[in-house]
Amino acid sequence: MKHLKFRIMIFLTLFAAIGASAQTQSGRDIMQNVKDRPDGDTRYSEMTMKLINKRNRVRERKVKSYSMDIGKDKKTIMFFQYPGDVKGTGFLTWDYNEIGKDDDKWLYLPAMKKTRRISGSSAKKDYFMGTDFTYDDMGSRSVDEDIHKLIKEETIEGHKCWIVESTSKDKQDIFSKKITWIRQDCLIALKVEYHDKLGKLHRKLLLSDIKKVDGFWQAHKLHMSNVQTMHQTEITIANPKFNIDVNEESFTVSNLERGDI
Repeated sequence: MKHLKFRIMIFLTLFAAIGASAQTQSGRDIMQNVKDRPDGDTRYSEMTMKLINKRNRVRERKVKSYSMDIGKDKKTIMFFQYPGDVKGTGFLTWDYNEIGKDDDKWLYLPAMKKTRRISGSSAKKDYFMGTDFTYDDMGSRSVDEDIHKLIKEETIEGHKCWIVESTSKDKQDIFSKKITWIRQDCLIALKVEYHDKLGKLHRKLLLSDIKKVDGFWQAHKLHMSNVQTMHQTEITIANPKFNIDVNEESFTVSNLERGDI
C-alpha cells in the first residue's frame, strides 16, 4: 500500500508540474513556436487567387512562388502566370527578422517594364495586387513587432486552439490588434481577426484544408474577407514542394524582371 501511495504521489507531482508548465507558456512563446514551425529550408507552391467583389464578380489569377530561409531571415519571389493582363508581374521580398529594419520589397510590372520599390509605409497599408492581403501580410513578420497575450483556449471543429491577442507596436500599422486561433497540434492558425484603429473588425482570415505534405504541416486554402468593404480573396495552394534546389542568388531583381529563377 505504501508503494502504491508513493507512485500516486509521484504521478500527481508530475501532473501538477506539467500543468504548471503549460500555464506559464506566454502568448509570445506560442507565437514564436508558430514562427519556428518546421516548413523546410526552401519551398515552392502554385497558387490560384480568386478576387471576389461585393457583387460576387470573380477575377482569377495564377501564381507560382519560391521561398528560402536564410538564418532567421526569409526571401520570397513570386511570378504571375495568368491572366494575360498580369502575366509576367513579379514580386520579390527580403524579410528581415531584425526589429526596426524595414523589409526590402520590389514589384515588377511588365506592361511598364519597370520595377517599383515598395516603401516601408506602403508595405503596412497598401493591398497586394488588388487582393485583401497587404504587402505586410505577404512577408514574414517578426514576433516582437507585436505584444502578444494568451487570452484563453478553445476547441474549434474538434481541434484544441490557443487564442492569442497581438497588439502592434507600430502606430503606422493598418490594424490596432489581431486575434489568432492557433491549432495546438500543428501550430497553424485556423482563424485571424484584424481590428482597425477604432477597434472595429476590419478583416477576417480563415485557413482550412490543413494537412501534412512531405512531413510538413500546411494550410492549402486561405480566405481573407474585408468585412467593411465586402471584398474577398480566396487562395488555393497546389503542388507544394519542400527543400527544393534553389539558392540565395535565385532571389534577385534581375530574376524578378526576367520572369523566372
